[in-house]
Amino acid sequence: MATFTVGVDMGGTNLRVAGFSSAWERLAAVSVPTRVADGPRAVLGDMAAAIRQVIDSCGPAELEGIGIGSPGPIELPEGRLLEPPNLPGFHALALRAELESLLDVPVPIVVESDANAAALAEAHAGAGEQHGADSLCMLTLGTGVGNGIIFDGRIWHGERGMAGEAGHIAVWPDGIECPCGNRGCLELFASATGIVRMARETAYEGRSPRTRDLIERGAPVTAQDVTRFAEEGDEGALVVYDTVGRALGISLAGLVNTLNVPLYVIGGGAAAAWHLFSPALFRELESRSYVYRLTAPRDKGKFTPGRTNVLPAMLGSGSGLLGAAMVPRFQR
Repeated sequence: MATFTVGVDMGGTNLRVAGFSSAWERLAAVSVPTRVADGPRAVLGDMAAAIRQVIDSCGPAELEGIGIGSPGPIELPEGRLLEPPNLPGFHALALRAELESLLDVPVPIVVESDANAAALAEAHAGAGEQHGADSLCMLTLGTGVGNGIIFDGRIWHGERGMAGEAGHIAVWPDGIECPCGNRGCLELFASATGIVRMARETAYEGRSPRTRDLIERGAPVTAQDVTRFAEEGDEGALVVYDTVGRALGISLAGLVNTLNVPLYVIGGGAAAAWHLFSPALFRELESRSYVYRLTAPRDKGKFTPGRTNVLPAMLGSGSGLLGAAMVPRFQR
């Protein structure tokens, strides 16, 4: 009988659930807003209902398992959330146990960090699979900055499942305070949230008339707006993406010096501005990492075996959802 797995991408804005075949073909999908303000009970109820709907839609194939990709930090393998900065009020939520109680299904439910899930998908169906790299490090630029590390095709979890939190490494130690309690975290300067904050700052400084116009009209400012303004030559928006690139280059220098894997990929929604921030990223990386200088490929836009490659991710916004569905087959 044909089999399928269910993946759940629990984002701070949207909750997405999909069923995938053993060949990673999407069979059915449901997307609803993540009702963070209504608390964990509401989100868990919506998640369980969406999972049931997807399972019903994928029949008569046999369900193998359910994978949940959640913002971290998460204590694994228990699947307990530990003060996630982007999910206020969700501290100590026993996500796996609660879902097991709500769903009562005879298959494993595995909780994983959303960034680890995205990295797993890139390894087995994206950039890693295409280039033959079974070890990689991924940074995801979304509402926050996630980080997943894959060694020999499997997620590196660390001692309690909390490996891969590069989004909360300080790139400017005396910078502004982060919700995690640190200062100057990468997340503050390379996430979509950080991009909008920095764009507003440049507008108030008089360097971004396009952003200032949106603010004065009472319109929301998005990272997509900032990208468009930068492409049109807006000074403040260009400064923002130079800062994004510098922050990523600093963090990648540490990761390259530490991990020495063949592939580092940048994904998430904000990575669509790769062409705007990558020049500053590579300048900073070359300046700060002797390992990168020794092993950089001649063509930075092309994967070169045996070198340290830094490239955009291939799977786009669907990587976290696909990776969550892969998790039951690659569980600890």
